[in-house]
Amino acid sequence: MQPATGKLGVLCVGLGAVSTTLISGVLALRKGYGLPGGSVTQMAKVRVGRGKDRQYLPVSELVPLASTDDIVFGAWDIFPQNAYEAARCAGVLQPDDLEQIHAELEQIRPMAAAFDPDYVTRLAGQGGNVKQGTRRGLTESLRADIKRFREENGCSRIVVIWAASTEKLIDYSPAAHESLAAFEASLDSDDRATISPSMCYAYAALREGVPFVMGAPNLCIDIPAMWELADTERVPIAGKDFKTGQTLMKTVLAPMLRTRCLGLDGWFSTNILGNRDGEVLDAPENFRTKEVSKLGVIDTILAPNEQPELYGDIYHKVRINYYPPRGDNKESWDNLDIFGWMGRKYGMQIKVNFLCRDSILAAPVALDLVLCIDLAARAGLYGNQPWLAFFLKSPMHNEWHGEQPLHDLFQQYTVLKNKLRELGGYEPDEELE
Repeated sequence: MQPATGKLGVLCVGLGAVSTTLISGVLALRKGYGLPGGSVTQMAKVRVGRGKDRQYLPVSELVPLASTDDIVFGAWDIFPQNAYEAARCAGVLQPDDLEQIHAELEQIRPMAAAFDPDYVTRLAGQGGNVKQGTRRGLTESLRADIKRFREENGCSRIVVIWAASTEKLIDYSPAAHESLAAFEASLDSDDRATISPSMCYAYAALREGVPFVMGAPNLCIDIPAMWELADTERVPIAGKDFKTGQTLMKTVLAPMLRTRCLGLDGWFSTNILGNRDGEVLDAPENFRTKEVSKLGVIDTILAPNEQPELYGDIYHKVRINYYPPRGDNKESWDNLDIFGWMGRKYGMQIKVNFLCRDSILAAPVALDLVLCIDLAARAGLYGNQPWLAFFLKSPMHNEWHGEQPLHDLFQQYTVLKNKLRELGGYEPDEELE
């Protein structure tokens, strides 16, 4: 394990609500106010040892995490506003909190973004802080940005994290995505239909030996070509889609149904959201990407093939509605029609109304992913990091070899803790059944 010495550069793709909330929270902690609530790396304790040797260690004592004091933030964005202006525009944090870190936020100015309006139609024509060029040209420009940021800020390590908008859904293309050679051929031929902007960021980061985290449901690093590249460069990757509100609740409620052998007829989910993410998802082609991510959770946890009499015919519907008055304060409603003893004639309902703050939930997840994937890199781990599924809505898995993703939040937490124990020199002691 290499020590966490020197500065850790964190380059955020997107300087919107999530990134500015993350950055502001870290800067606030340095000034002695705020609380890192929701962050496992900052708040959780993990048991190590058994019996009289049992003790509970903060994660930062169990493994050598980078200190938040050593993080240097940078970003790309299509809007040229600095982080202070972007945070005020996002409207997540109150002005009195932002004023205390005003000077630091103003120093963070976004680099021009690799952007294609065909992938995010609702943002077409906005911002103007955009790179021009072919797909290959964009990746080389992004690589140059990473190198320059590293040198100018004296960073010993870099992590790139996607916190930008959800791109439209694109299909997996064997001709472009099956191998690294195929991907690079498509990159060189400027195949814009199969090489998305997010893929340009991921490719650039991995070629620079930089870990990459995908915080949206885009088809990006979850293709064989990217896995091959991560193995070739010996760099860890993680994705995809930050697990925050409604899906977080699903990964709690669905395991309850299965462990109690309660049947499920239907699960209806709807949301209202008014931030830029909500505006982007108002476009059907972008919502479809998010829908696929959200729909995969229940089937994986409940395993309908194993208990068809309980879960063999579930009607699952997800909706997201753009509602500007709410801003970043998302509200979700879930209705579950369940049954148990004596079958469906004695059906019951569960109703959940979650009024959450989207970026307040996402920011600590982003911090944990950054610190954990940096830890993985220093430990010599590379390729997909499934132990980080706890933080992700649609965990990457090797579907080409029949692997199934793990969605149960409690099982995910066991895997996470055991990996931290292993990296800290302790033996795993909470084996999954």
